Amino acid sequence: MLTTLFTLLATKLGWSPQDDPERGDVPGWVLVTLMTAGLVVAIWAIAGPLLQQVFETAIQRVLDT
Repeated sequence: MLTTLFTLLATKLGWSPQDDPERGDVPGWVLVTLMTAGLVVAIWAIAGPLLQQVFETAIQRVLDT
């Protein structure tokens, strides 16, 4: 519904997607987004337990003082 609203608004303003030569490559952006999400998940899986240990150690040191 939101896409339809934007399309109607763009049409009323006289803009069409063909008018923009720098529109971009949608499948390329989807691939970049998925690869970035995959890297975040992989890094989080590796670093997550280490970061948790660092956090717990820091909290324990603060509470012991």
